[in-house]
Amino acid sequence: MNWRRRLPGWLLAALVALPVLLFIFWPIAAVLGRGFVVTGPMPEWRLHEATQQALALLPEVRREAALARWSVPRNPQEEVEALATAFRLAGVTPPWDLAAPFEAQREAAAGARAALPAAARARLEAALPLAAVMRHRRVALAFQVRDQLSPEAFEALRTGEEWRIGLDHYRAPFDDPHLRRAALNSLGFALFACLVTTPIAFALAFAVHRGGVRWPGLLRAVTLLPLVAPPVLVASAIIMLFGRRGLVTDALLEKGLGLIDADETNIYGIAGVLLAQVLSFVPAAFIVLDNTLRRQDGRVEEAAGILGASRAQTFREVTLPLAVPGLKRAVVLVFILSLTDFGNPLLLAGRDVPVIAAVIYDEMTAFRNTGLASALCVLLLAPGLALHLALERIGRRKRYDTGAGAGTAPEAALPRAWRGGLGALALLVAGAILAVYATVVAGAFTVEWGVAWRPTFAHFAAAGTGYGSSERGVAVVWDTLWVAALAAPLGGTLGVALAFVIERIRPPGREVLAFLALLPAVLPGLIFGIGYILAFNLPFGLESLALTGTGAVLVLNILFGNMFVAVLAARASLQRMDPAIEEAAEGLGAGLLRRLAEVTLPLLRGALLLGTLYVFVDGMTTLSSVIFLVSGDHKLASVAIFNHAGSGDFGQAAAKSVVILAWAGVAMAGIWWLEQRGGRRLAGLR
Repeated sequence: MNWRRRLPGWLLAALVALPVLLFIFWPIAAVLGRGFVVTGPMPEWRLHEATQQALALLPEVRREAALARWSVPRNPQEEVEALATAFRLAGVTPPWDLAAPFEAQREAAAGARAALPAAARARLEAALPLAAVMRHRRVALAFQVRDQLSPEAFEALRTGEEWRIGLDHYRAPFDDPHLRRAALNSLGFALFACLVTTPIAFALAFAVHRGGVRWPGLLRAVTLLPLVAPPVLVASAIIMLFGRRGLVTDALLEKGLGLIDADETNIYGIAGVLLAQVLSFVPAAFIVLDNTLRRQDGRVEEAAGILGASRAQTFREVTLPLAVPGLKRAVVLVFILSLTDFGNPLLLAGRDVPVIAAVIYDEMTAFRNTGLASALCVLLLAPGLALHLALERIGRRKRYDTGAGAGTAPEAALPRAWRGGLGALALLVAGAILAVYATVVAGAFTVEWGVAWRPTFAHFAAAGTGYGSSERGVAVVWDTLWVAALAAPLGGTLGVALAFVIERIRPPGREVLAFLALLPAVLPGLIFGIGYILAFNLPFGLESLALTGTGAVLVLNILFGNMFVAVLAARASLQRMDPAIEEAAEGLGAGLLRRLAEVTLPLLRGALLLGTLYVFVDGMTTLSSVIFLVSGDHKLASVAIFNHAGSGDFGQAAAKSVVILAWAGVAMAGIWWLEQRGGRRLAGLR
C-alpha cells in the first residue's frame, strides 16, 4: 500500500523533472559539447570515399552521363587541380611545382602525364573523372542525391568538411590577436564596473537603511527603475544626450555655445561603455546590498558607539565587515554582468573596442560559427568563477550573523557631513537615472532626434513598407506581450511545482533538479540562447521537431530561463511552512492534487505571483538569450530596440521602450493588487 500512496508523488516528480531536463539541461549540455567539435577540410581519402558513395546512389546511366559532363574542365585552374588530385589517387606524387602559375603547371602536368608508365597512366585516366567531381562538381552531385543522404552526410559532401573533437576553439582566444584583445577589453570593463559600481550601490543602500537620505523609499524605487527597462535603454539615452547629434554635445555645446565639435568630442568609445555599464548595473548590485544591510542588527552599531567608537570606526570595523558576504556577491554579479554585456559595447564603441560577448554575437549572426561561439560562452564563465572562488576565501571562517534582532536600524543619526555626502551621491545617481528615462520619453515623441525636434506620435504607429518596416511602430511590442504573457503563468506555476517536488516529495536527485533550475540564473543569457539553437534546430535529426523560428521556442526560452525566482521563493516558503497542515489534509482523505490545489498553492500565492511577475518583466525586456531565436515571423521588442538603436533610429527605439515600461508598470500594479486581495482573503478566513 505504501507504493500506492507514493505513486502520485513520483508521477508528479517525473512530470516536472522531464521538462527541466529537456529545456534546461539539454541546451546547456549542447553548448558545452559543441565547443569541442571542430570542423575542417576532409582528408583527400575521405573526400574520395564520400564522392564514390554519392555517385553510387545515381542510376548507372545518369552516373555515366554526369561523369562525362563534369570531367570537362572549365578553365586551366580546374584542369590542373583535377590532374594533381588524380595523380595522388593513382599513387603518384605530382612531379611539378604546385605553386607555379596555372598555365605553367598545365604544361608541366601534360608532360608528366605523358611520361607515366602505361599501368600508372591507366590508373590516372580512370581516376581523373572522379578527381574532377571531387574538386569542382561535388556540390552539384550532393544536391542530385540529397534525398538519399542524411543531413550530416549531405553537408559533409557539399562543403568538403567534417568534424572532429578538439580544443581548437578553446585555444582561439590565446592564439588569435583579435580575440585576445577582445578578452582583455572584456576583463578591463568588468573590473572597472565591479570596482566602481559596487561602492556606489553600497553607499546608496547604506543611505537608505541608515537615514542618509530624506526619502529612502523614493531613492530605492528610482535606483531599481532600470531593472524593468530594455537592456540598451541606458546606452541609447547616453547617445541621445552625448552622441554626435546629442542634446548636450550637439544642440547645446556645439550649436548653442560653440564650445566643441560634436563629431570629435562625444561619448563614443571606452568612456561611454564604462558610463553605460555603471548606470546599468547599479540596480543589480543595489538589490544584493539592500538585502544585506536590511538584515543587519543596528543595535550592534549602537553598542560600538556606547563603547566609545567613532562613527567612522563603527562603519569601518562593524558595518563594513558585516556586509562582506553581500559585497562579495555584488562584486561577482556585476563582474559577470559586464563580461556578458554586448549591447552597450556594440552601441557605444562598435567594433573598434571589441569584447568577447560582441564577438560571440558576430560569430553567430554573421558567420554561424556555433563551435567558436559556444567555446567563447564557456570561457566567459571562467573569470567569474575564479573571482567567486577567490573572494570566498576572504572571511570564510568568520560568521556574519548579528542575532535575533537582525533587521533593526540603529537609532543614532548619521553625522551631517555623512548625510550631505550620501545625499549628493543619491541625487547624482537618481538624477542620472531620471535623465535617462526623461530622454527616452522625449525621444519617443520627437520627429528625429538631433535633426527635427518637432513633437510627433508617428513612432507609435507602423509606417512604410519594405526591409525593416515590420519592426517599425509598436506592433512588435504586442507580439512580445503575448509571448511574455504566455510564458509568465507557466513559468510561475512550474517553478512552484518544482519547489513542491523538491521540498515535499523529495525524490532521488532532488538537489540536481534544484541545481538545474538555478543554472539559467548564473549562466550568461548568450549560453542559453545558443543552447536552444543547437538543441532544437534539428532535435534527434528530425526536421518535424524543430522549434527554431517558431514562437514556441521564445516562450520556452523565457519560461525556463526565469522560473528560478519562483523556485527560490516557493522553496523558502515551504521550508517555513509546517508540513502538518498538508498531513492533516491527507488524513482527511485529500489526494495529492487536491492538497496541492486547495492547501499548498494558496499558501504559496506570494511565491507564485512573484515568479510570474519576474518571468513577465524579463520576457518583455530580455535580449541576450533571445536575440538568436527571433525570426521574420516571430519578433521581440527588445531585439527591435537594439536594432533601431544600432542604426540610429532612436525615435523608434524610444517609443517601444516607453510602451514596454508602461506594460511593466501595469504588470507590477496588477500583481500587487492580486497579492493584497489574497492577503485580505486569508485574513478574513482567520
